[in-house]
Formats: sequence, structure tokens, C-alpha cells
Amino acid sequence: MAGLGAPELLIILAVVLLLFGSAKLPKLARSLGQAQKEFKSGLSEGAKADEDAKDSKEKKDSKDSKDDAKS
Repeated sequence: MAGLGAPELLIILAVVLLLFGSAKLPKLARSLGQAQKEFKSGLSEGAKADEDAKDSKEKKDSKDSKDDAKS
């Protein structure tokens, strides 16, 4: 897949400007930024939840192995 250079980006910007108009473009950019922020925060929350679940499982497994050793 080829990278996008300056001419390609300018063409894409022109098409977006024609499709949405200059008045709606700032609103569109703002909503895309908010969506990206929410997506990143959701990813970090999911990673934290996975880490917490892993830690609690490791603690439980450690506790179970200690109980088995006592028996």
C-alpha cells in the first residue's frame, strides 16, 4: 500500500470540503477528535480492566496453590 503524499492529501481535503461545505468542516473535525479521544480512553479502560482481571486471577491461583501445599 502506497503512502499518501501532499498532492493526494490536498485532493482528499478538496473533496471533503466540497461534500460537507466550509461551515460544517470545523464541526466535523471536532466530532472526529472527540470520537478519537473516546476511543483511546475506551482502549485504556479495557486494558486496565484486563490487567486487573489478570492480577486477581494470579492472586487466586497463588492462594489455591498455597492451600494445596498445606493439604
